[in-house]
Amino acid sequence: MLRHPAVAGAFYDATKAGLEKTLKKLTEQVENKTTCLGVVSPHAGYIYSGPVAGKVFSAINIPDTVVILAPNHTGQGHAFSIWDQGKWQMPLGDVQVDAELCLLIEKESDVVVADASAHLREHSAEVQVPFLQYFNPGVRIAPVIIGSTDFDELKDFGVHLADAVRKHGKETLIVASSDMTHYETDTSARKKDNLAIAEILALDEGGLYDVVHKYGITMCGFAPTIAMLACVKALGAKEAKLIKYQTSGEVSGDYNQVVGYAGIVIA
Repeated sequence: MLRHPAVAGAFYDATKAGLEKTLKKLTEQVENKTTCLGVVSPHAGYIYSGPVAGKVFSAINIPDTVVILAPNHTGQGHAFSIWDQGKWQMPLGDVQVDAELCLLIEKESDVVVADASAHLREHSAEVQVPFLQYFNPGVRIAPVIIGSTDFDELKDFGVHLADAVRKHGKETLIVASSDMTHYETDTSARKKDNLAIAEILALDEGGLYDVVHKYGITMCGFAPTIAMLACVKALGAKEAKLIKYQTSGEVSGDYNQVVGYAGIVIA
């Protein structure tokens, strides 16, 4: 089963040469990279969020196996939809889906459903892939699109995902794909995003859920982030670090309506 790119030519360059040039500009050659369990990475067009994503993925070792947890923007598919076989066609080359890990995830978690429909037009997982390929051309992915916003369901899924990763027995990175506050002033976005980021840095998925709802923080990937936090904590994560934060205003010059982007590494 082959997935064709949904946003190549829109969110990032559709040509291999053009995309490689973009990624070279957005990333850095870091000597002492961190081996980590999870990251939060944004998913807007590369002109806006690429510097944050590039900084995050430059800072870490990209293992051969990466789980991508991403929010559902299309409304298609199930609450936890996994693309569990085949390849994703990308400008830098096809990416193999780790069918073995996907099967383990399906076995460990009774909420996960093999469902391609949630993935076909969804950008939030796709835009992570070129960065992963750039640093590890042989990377395999296990992509899950999450539509659920139920805290207990998200936390349970994260714990069961950790069980699947342990049984798989290979070094694995869990990527939570999320932008932060949407379409507020730069000042308001930064204030709200600082609240959410503080909970992520404290590895407190319950605290994140609470502040998102209490303060109306329009963090589109809070659900994947909750699941990621539950997973990496079960795998032994002890600390988190904010690598970079910026808003779209720094690119567009419009500070009246911005989107926030945070890059966080968890080890």
